[in-house]
Amino acid sequence: MSPLRGALRWDTAVGVLLVAVFVTGLGTTDGFASRDNLAFAFNDIAEVALMALPMTLLVVAGQVDLSVASMLGLSSALTGQLWDSGWAFETIVPVVLLVGVAGGLLNGWLVTKVGLPSLAVTIGTLALYRGLASVVLGSNAITDFPETYAKWAVDTTTIPGTFITYPVALFIVLAVVAAVVLHATGLGRSLFAIGAQEDAAYFAGIRVKRIKLLLFVVTGLVSAFAGVVFTLRYGSARADNGSGFEMLVIASVLLGGIDFDGGKGTLFGAVAGVLLIGILKNLLTLNDVANEVQVIVTGLLLVASVLTPRLISTVSEWRHRRAAAATSSG
Repeated sequence: MSPLRGALRWDTAVGVLLVAVFVTGLGTTDGFASRDNLAFAFNDIAEVALMALPMTLLVVAGQVDLSVASMLGLSSALTGQLWDSGWAFETIVPVVLLVGVAGGLLNGWLVTKVGLPSLAVTIGTLALYRGLASVVLGSNAITDFPETYAKWAVDTTTIPGTFITYPVALFIVLAVVAAVVLHATGLGRSLFAIGAQEDAAYFAGIRVKRIKLLLFVVTGLVSAFAGVVFTLRYGSARADNGSGFEMLVIASVLLGGIDFDGGKGTLFGAVAGVLLIGILKNLLTLNDVANEVQVIVTGLLLVASVLTPRLISTVSEWRHRRAAAATSSG
């Protein structure tokens, strides 16, 4: 691939757009560049960003998990109910994470063993996990979580000398790990192979079902952990916490150039997509744009992220065919 062609890749374009939006915010919006606002802006998308990492690996492998936000809600509800029942927080977290693993196992088992499509499976478990959250906590809200833990999730607690909060720092570490796995290991190459052509990957000796099951388990685990972070950050456990986050996660991943058909994309693109949505959301909020408009903007970005690369590909193929026809006729 030539340098020029590489510069025009979709994920690179999203990265450039992210920088442009950030610079625009610095020059046009009062308070955008403040330490407190930047800490809030990035921490506000911490849970979405965390869930976007395993989702990226899933989509590269040609799978999807729409139940992530519901698992976050179930994790939050369970955290609140156990805390209200007098459990120690040190005990609650491992239990909640095990529930996330169990949810991921259920999704993975239905996909790999029963043979159901991941889209259909996770639409069903989206409703199941959200329903279980309502059963666990009902319409109640549990608050008053231990300050010892809550302080690490809030916007006002940052790494000394920076605007980076601890959930964002954790995301950075996990993003590096995910990037190494996806782009520098045999497992990552297997994910691309599975997404590009699952049958060919199987006959090449790749353990397709085992890898897909592992991806769903990791996604459930990270989603449950995101629920704990969300609960501590807002200081409130509710069954409806994280409602709608699945669309933000999917939008971020697709916006970053991860092909929904599988087999294409970069971790850099997914991270850029998450940050772009977060910065745009923050800028719109600072400029008093209604939440309904923000939802419309996110939807338009999602449509653009799916449509634009396909249009570019179609135009490129048309030009190639035209050039080939001109050469043969000459």
